[in-house]
Amino acid sequence: MSELDDAPRSYSGALLAVIAISLLAAIGGLIWCSTLGSRLTTQQAELADAKQENVKLAAELRETDARLRVATDELGRSLGLTQKQLDQRAQELIRRQQADEANAKQLASAQRQTAQQVSAVSSDLTNVKTDVGGVKTDVAKTQTDLAGALSQLKTMRGDLTDTNSIIARNHDELVLLEHRGDRNYYEFTLQKGRKKPVGTISIELRKADMKHNRFTLYIFADDKTYEKKDRNVNEPLQFYSGKTPSLYEVVVNQINSKNEISGYLSTPKNAPAPAPTGQ
Repeated sequence: MSELDDAPRSYSGALLAVIAISLLAAIGGLIWCSTLGSRLTTQQAELADAKQENVKLAAELRETDARLRVATDELGRSLGLTQKQLDQRAQELIRRQQADEANAKQLASAQRQTAQQVSAVSSDLTNVKTDVGGVKTDVAKTQTDLAGALSQLKTMRGDLTDTNSIIARNHDELVLLEHRGDRNYYEFTLQKGRKKPVGTISIELRKADMKHNRFTLYIFADDKTYEKKDRNVNEPLQFYSGKTPSLYEVVVNQINSKNEISGYLSTPKNAPAPAPTGQ
């Protein structure tokens, strides 16, 4: 009998547990439904408010459109323009705005091109400055080389003065002397017995001795004749010439044969220049 009593009691406990769980589930479902309903009510209220706002905005838009139409009509009447003409004016304004925008783009493009050209010119100018710097360096080097070459030129005592004269012993050294620019130089080659004009004077070879490098010549200047007898190669032969007498020099560099010599005439920078050929 005790086993039979225990069985009903077990069934009663299980049933009570099932009922309790069902009640909890029902209560949870009610709470969830209540919450969902509240949310739905809130959303419905918000939707209603939004509809009312849309209605209000639509009304305001209609009012604004009506006012704009009235203003357009009044403007057209005040200007004596029809709606078609107003539309044409509006289209013209739009075209002008578009043209202005296109011009602005073209201007910006031109400005970019100008900036690029300026940059290119600046680059070229930098290159030119570099080239000029190189030229200056070359000129300075040339001047240094010229000064060094001039320092190597030989000095000889003239036959009239006690001062030494810088002479050129060949054509290249004569070019160096000409670069100094302090005197005039005239090269010559004389044939024996032939009077030859050189600068503003004339010179005639009388004798040449190749073995001993000696020679004799006549110099004709200012209706005077100067005989330079038995003189040495590279010896400055000096004389005075001109209205205001200035020191002239004849230097013979080379005895080419017994009948020919070569050299040059040196005159002051302010000495008269020879007349052009043909005069």
